[in-house]
Amino acid sequence: MVEGQSWTTRRGSNPRLDPSPTDQVLDIPATPTGDFRATTAIGSLLSPNILTAAITASWYFSNIGVLLLNKYLLSIYGFRYPIFLTMLHMLSCAGYSLAAIRWLAVVPPQHILSRRQFFKILALSAIFCFSVVCGNTSLRYLPVSFNQAIGATTPFFTAIFAFLITFKTETAEVYLSLLPVVFGIVVASNSEPLFHLFGFLICVGSTAGRALKSVVQGILLTSEAEKLHSMNLLLYMAPMAAMILLPITLYIEGNVLAITIEKARSDKFIVFLLVANATVAYLVNLTNFLVTKHTSALTLQVLGNAKAAVAAVVSVMIFRNPVTVMGMTGFAVTVMGVVLYSEAKKRSKTTAH
Repeated sequence: MVEGQSWTTRRGSNPRLDPSPTDQVLDIPATPTGDFRATTAIGSLLSPNILTAAITASWYFSNIGVLLLNKYLLSIYGFRYPIFLTMLHMLSCAGYSLAAIRWLAVVPPQHILSRRQFFKILALSAIFCFSVVCGNTSLRYLPVSFNQAIGATTPFFTAIFAFLITFKTETAEVYLSLLPVVFGIVVASNSEPLFHLFGFLICVGSTAGRALKSVVQGILLTSEAEKLHSMNLLLYMAPMAAMILLPITLYIEGNVLAITIEKARSDKFIVFLLVANATVAYLVNLTNFLVTKHTSALTLQVLGNAKAAVAAVVSVMIFRNPVTVMGMTGFAVTVMGVVLYSEAKKRSKTTAH
């Protein structure tokens, strides 16, 4: 940043040798930085409200889009390799993150500073792998609507892991708000026409893994020196996760790459589906960051509460899976419980401060 300089000028004199307070002062402003110029250029094209609306719409498109694409690939199209698909997601996130941070400067780059920090991120990557693989695999057996109903119970598992691992307790109001979360999923499960026990169990595992990752991340990356921005954390977690998944997909799913290449020779559409799916998987992470940046973490939480319901409705309209009144009621009760949980958490934090 170059500080503004003041030059005093007067006809027939040397401004460096003869400054005078009565002379005219010409202020040379500071040269704007690249970030400032970029922000000004974007702001001149889009108003803040339009930009926020566009980012929010992109968030919904990516979050719901990746669910629908995963469901179509794994259940409808017949690409029955969820571990390999998850590995493609991780490779995509690694590549796009590298481009976004190193070349587009979306966020300042951060580096792994110690071996200890490396192994902490590796542990998070393993939990991340488990959660995503289970979530993708469950879509082979469950409709998206039921998948999202189970996923909405994440706060319940977060509260359990926070108590078991960190001995953190919540207020009675917070724990009471979790009752409708659990009750709603019980009702929805009993009323789901396409209920599949294995799909249900691995979807619960995915939800528990997502909650465990958030708790463990809060424990492992606590010091200021080890804290990483979400986009930088993704940059390091994604390739680690891909390396973890590579031997697993080879052992369980066989030589999927050769199968996919052979499939692509006769059906080019599979290439488009896989590239689009992997790209949208990265956009989920990017739009999470952008929504938080341009609004707030609370807004992201509210959008997340609504996303499950929107995704369920859209998936029923597209895939025409059967639903029951009791199933929809149970889903609604779960979502209502999540909203109550969010409000109770907010009040407990306000009271604590």
